[in-house]
Amino acid sequence: MKTKILLFIFVAFLAVISIYKSPYVGGVVVNFSNAVVGSYLSFTKGIKDEINEHFRQAQEIESLRKQNAELERSAVLLSTFANELNEILKDKNSTAFNPQITLVKTLGYANISDYGKIYISDFKDYNPNKIYGLIYQGKTAGIVVSKDYRPMALLQNDPKSIFSVYIGADKIPGIAHGSKNGMVIKFIPQWLSPKVGDEVYTSGLDGIFFGGVGVGKVVKIYDESSYQSAIIEPYVKVNMPSFLYVVTKDK
Repeated sequence: MKTKILLFIFVAFLAVISIYKSPYVGGVVVNFSNAVVGSYLSFTKGIKDEINEHFRQAQEIESLRKQNAELERSAVLLSTFANELNEILKDKNSTAFNPQITLVKTLGYANISDYGKIYISDFKDYNPNKIYGLIYQGKTAGIVVSKDYRPMALLQNDPKSIFSVYIGADKIPGIAHGSKNGMVIKFIPQWLSPKVGDEVYTSGLDGIFFGGVGVGKVVKIYDESSYQSAIIEPYVKVNMPSFLYVVTKDK
């Protein structure tokens, strides 16, 4: 506040001088006063911008802290649930439920004109004779196969991306096939009744995914010669994600 008062007095003083002096002196004084005011305004604007940026970053940090706390809470609840489930399985003389996923980095397209095939980084205990499930943002993204003994991702828009699924609450079985226009669920028994809007999720019966991973929703159902098929809208549509999760253990 004091700075503003002093600046005002100084500018007023220069203005008075410009009135009683020659036009040349007045012009010089006016130009000088304008330069001083401009510099002051630029300086105060810079300070305000720095303060606003500081508060914006502080808000983002607080938001990320809240998200991290929620993720930690979810992880604790899931861990507790898994522990309780394993206790039940012990009573049934079953093996422990311990699915595992590994983060991998995408390296580049396997073929420059084919956006459904992507090389990914190697991961621990990679077996070129095994097919792995791919997860992105908590949903299915495709599968991993071997090409020249290197892990290659087949995204869900690739026709060879195939895995078993359930449809709806009734767990209607089917086989998901990749498609450029979405995904198609084939080999649905004729005596069962899937519906438009039903959620599709992995069955976990193929050793590729564990059960319950979201795939998409049914948008159309049609009859084939001896079975039904369903077109679904996938939850995930990616062309070149930076990172993916590989299902390294399905149970």
